[in-house]
Amino acid sequence: MSGEIRLGVIGTGQRAGMVKLWQQNEKRVQIVAAADPNAPNLERFAQQLGSTVWTTQDWRNLLERPDVDAVAVLAPDFAHEEISVAALEAGKAVYCEKPMAITVAGCDHMLAVARNTGKLLYIGHNMRYMPLFQTMKEIVDSGVIGEIRTVWVRHFVSWGGYYYYHDWHALRRNSTSLLLQKGSHDIDMIHWITGHFGQKVSAFGQLTYYGGDKPNDLTCLACPEQRTCVEAKLEPGARCAFRQEVDVEDNMEMMIQLEGGILASYAECHFAPDYQRNYTFIGTEGRLENSEIDQTVHVWTRRSGTYRELTNRVYTVKSNYPGGTSHQGADVLIFQDFLDALLEGKEPSVSPVAARMAVAVGCAGAESMRHGGQVVEVPPLS
Repeated sequence: MSGEIRLGVIGTGQRAGMVKLWQQNEKRVQIVAAADPNAPNLERFAQQLGSTVWTTQDWRNLLERPDVDAVAVLAPDFAHEEISVAALEAGKAVYCEKPMAITVAGCDHMLAVARNTGKLLYIGHNMRYMPLFQTMKEIVDSGVIGEIRTVWVRHFVSWGGYYYYHDWHALRRNSTSLLLQKGSHDIDMIHWITGHFGQKVSAFGQLTYYGGDKPNDLTCLACPEQRTCVEAKLEPGARCAFRQEVDVEDNMEMMIQLEGGILASYAECHFAPDYQRNYTFIGTEGRLENSEIDQTVHVWTRRSGTYRELTNRVYTVKSNYPGGTSHQGADVLIFQDFLDALLEGKEPSVSPVAARMAVAVGCAGAESMRHGGQVVEVPPLS
């Protein structure tokens, strides 16, 4: 494929804000169509782009258009599989937000259809383009800390309630687990930086803070406690984070055994006072740890019989991100990678297989923590 890509956007909610950045920063794409059942979101999206964009409330109508070459699937997680499969079968290339799907079977279905149609399926694991994590990958690949033997990841989510417990995310039937929605990023980083996929997991998790006895139809705008509730989200449609139907864990701990005998631990908490990801990689010759708050990576070395043992190091990530400030430029850079793969045949930085494996580990973790922490094998690729 060559020339300018005519893109259709399916889902014009929160993540659709990055589409304007794509059009501003990338001359190889034109946004020609958008679909969303939410009419106000759809209208606002078209107005923000400042161009003539054909709109529809039914994404199936968008896929029928011959002037759409590719689609960006920015719909809720539970719709990723259905929309992506239909788009591939309609002859469109697909950029799909992570997580790839909410089940392993869904991911495998998407992979099979992509193979059968020969169309590009790209999953938006944008953390691979964030400078802090690219720096960590470069350090590990350089051999400074030797061969990785263990990984510790702590994910503090201070906006957990605001983003995940007032809407569809809070129900297992819609998201499976936040080990997919939030954790798939971190699982993918563990896989990418170590170069190994998870094979088995054991996990524990519970609803420690959210959920409760409030009516399922109670909205924050209609709640008499809105002025005093620290979790109130005063936006139309936002439901109480303490409603009875909430069943997705907000506090999780997972152990992962990776290929090659590497051990990893992952902790995710959605009522932390701060927002950051803290990663530690320990190898045979040293330890690497990041500080997301001050954008530094620290390396401590141990005896190795080489010159590297003589120096500990601190890497400071520069703030002039090449793709702008949205996720440290990653939202623009990953879409450029999608276009490079689509227009120039370059190997994508994110393979759909890797995205599938992140979901597979998250699903195994959800199964384990809902069955007393039993060890669960990660389903291998079929």
